[in-house]
Amino acid sequence: MPVVTLQPTPHLVLRTDAGNRYLPLVGSNCWTVGRSDDNNFVLSDRWISRSHAMLQRMETGEFYLIDLGSRNGSFVNGRRVSIPVTLKNSDRLVFGQTELEFNCPPSNQLPDPLTEADSEDFTATLTVRSLISVMVMDIRDFTILTRQLDETILSEVIGSWFRQAGQIIRQHGSWVDKYIGDAIMAVWFHKPNGVSQDEMLRICQALSELHKATNELSSRYPLPFPLRVGAGINTGYAMVGNAGSSDRSDYTALGDTVNAAFRLESCTKQIGKDIALGETTYKYLLDLGGGSAFKQYNVDLKGYDTPTVTYGGTFVDLDNFLRTKGS
Repeated sequence: MPVVTLQPTPHLVLRTDAGNRYLPLVGSNCWTVGRSDDNNFVLSDRWISRSHAMLQRMETGEFYLIDLGSRNGSFVNGRRVSIPVTLKNSDRLVFGQTELEFNCPPSNQLPDPLTEADSEDFTATLTVRSLISVMVMDIRDFTILTRQLDETILSEVIGSWFRQAGQIIRQHGSWVDKYIGDAIMAVWFHKPNGVSQDEMLRICQALSELHKATNELSSRYPLPFPLRVGAGINTGYAMVGNAGSSDRSDYTALGDTVNAAFRLESCTKQIGKDIALGETTYKYLLDLGGGSAFKQYNVDLKGYDTPTVTYGGTFVDLDNFLRTKGS
């Protein structure tokens, strides 16, 4: 029988007076670091915030570090993190006065299921076709903001926005699947027979609350201009990857439905609106009685050969509709 060599599991190394402590990055695609007990990795350092930072593993195997608006910042190799950054093997991470080393040899980036098949905690991959709604939200003029804003304040603003976005989206039945520089992507899963009115209402409520949280955050910091966000929402079928250990699964979606959501968000600038909906999303919103809040446009989406029909509206339009629903 051939000898199978198991590669080291991606992990963090915390060096203490009592020796090295290993923090394995397994069983999830997202790990939080902070002082409070509800974090995946609890660090008793008074210079660390209660919710300090997050590590996220993408479907490509890459790991990102995201500061969650911590007071004293997160640092990679001595540089403060203001937007999500890709981690490399042996990177030095500093939170408060605590230093950790990130370890993920290249051979671990794409784990071989055959290699790990005999492990009790091996990662299984299952891809299925599912009906989903994808929301992509982006901070407008972010590049200009990075040039005009002190890096410390920028880190706090973006980190706080990420943290609040995650909380809002979880409260409305989803989670943030990706944090991408100045944007987030969330996915709602639906039954094959379609999107219920309650599900559609929750998506609209999440969108409205994200906008309000952005406005509140904008008023809290000395910014050169108010924060604004744009959003694209698309509903359709996608290939969904279910990756995780035996006791915890994580999901991500791939395909045209996801790509179109990103393109729809970009086209909000083209049509001069805050929100752009795909045709199927609009159909479900129409069933809910929210059709009048959005107008039809024909747009040229990058990568698409023919013009695409989208429905655009403002956050004011959305809030007016939600008030009729008692939200």
